[in-house]
Amino acid sequence: MTAPLAPTPSTTASNALVDTFFDWDLIARTFPRLLTEGLLNTLVIAAGAIVLGIVIALLAAMLLLSKRWWVRLPARLYVDVFRGLPVIITVMLVGVGLPAAGIRPFGTDPFGYAILAIGIISGAYTAEIFRSGIQSVDAGQLQAARSLGMSYLTAMRLVVVPQGVRRVLPAMAGQFVKDIKESSLVYLLGLAAGQRELYFIAQEEVARTYNSSPLIAAGISYLALTIPLTYFVNHLDRRLREGPHPDSAPPEPTPTEPDVPKPAVRAGGARGGESR
Repeated sequence: MTAPLAPTPSTTASNALVDTFFDWDLIARTFPRLLTEGLLNTLVIAAGAIVLGIVIALLAAMLLLSKRWWVRLPARLYVDVFRGLPVIITVMLVGVGLPAAGIRPFGTDPFGYAILAIGIISGAYTAEIFRSGIQSVDAGQLQAARSLGMSYLTAMRLVVVPQGVRRVLPAMAGQFVKDIKESSLVYLLGLAAGQRELYFIAQEEVARTYNSSPLIAAGISYLALTIPLTYFVNHLDRRLREGPHPDSAPPEPTPTEPDVPKPAVRAGGARGGESR
């Protein structure tokens, strides 16, 4: 009778890797909490930060396009500082530093500080995206709008800015994906029960089970948000550039045959001709 073969080191290492990261039972037990609590809170933080970032970015982009240096200076400082700082430092400065300094616009609610921190960072990046998009619009568009009697602000709001934003949609999609991913850093602010987002919940499960499989579940949840968003915005950008798909265009009207005038039938017909 032969002794059973001992597992090779490579087999043991691969089994340990699978057990650590791909415990499917643990992943399945983590998903319900991720979807019912974490996903909603992640969407709230990301959506709030995106909206706040767009508002800040539009204002900053308009200031960056000014011909006066003292108007451009505050916007330039804002963009350079918050693009240069690590995200985690900005989150801590806003979420921990402001309340410690007695500035508590959101009381003790960490959600407000989280949205403010991610929105400030998003605004700095999106401002440069908007500025490049607006500058790509031909100057004649603004001149033509002004020649029609529009004020500078009206011409920018109705003519130039919409065209510029449409040209930078792919870059904006990339920034929105970045905002969703950066929302995971708000776990540093100590979210209360019911406010925990995807990463916080996964981290709790990892600490409880000493297994990293919940992080895989959280990663799948993030991918389920970011990949469809990227494809949707790319599709929207393609539709705006190329127009509607030929299959969705209304059918062209079928040309009708021209009315052929019928020969007039004179009274008497052929008999009349014979009579002549």
